[in-house]
Amino acid sequence: MSRNLSAEKNQRQSEKRRLRNKMIKSRAKTLVKDFVELVDGKKKEEAQKKLTELSSFLDKAVSKGIYHRNTAARKKSRMHHLLGSLNA
Repeated sequence: MSRNLSAEKNQRQSEKRRLRNKMIKSRAKTLVKDFVELVDGKKKEEAQKKLTELSSFLDKAVSKGIYHRNTAARKKSRMHHLLGSLNA
C-alpha cells in the first residue's frame, strides 16, 4: 500500500477516474448496441435519432478526456456507414 499521503490521495483520485471512465464507456457501448439493433431491425428513423444521441455522447466523452478524438471519429464514421448500408 501507499507510504505517503500524496500517494494515497493519488490512488483515491485514480479510482474515482477509473469508475467514471468505466461508466461512460459502458454507456457508449450500450448506445452502439441499441443502434445496431435498430439498424438490423430496419428501423431507419429510430436509428437516425439514436445515431444523433450516440454522436453527441461520444463528443462529450472526448471533451472529458475519456476517448481520443480520432477514436470517437472512427466510431461515429462506422455507425454512419452502417446507417448508410440501410439505404442500399
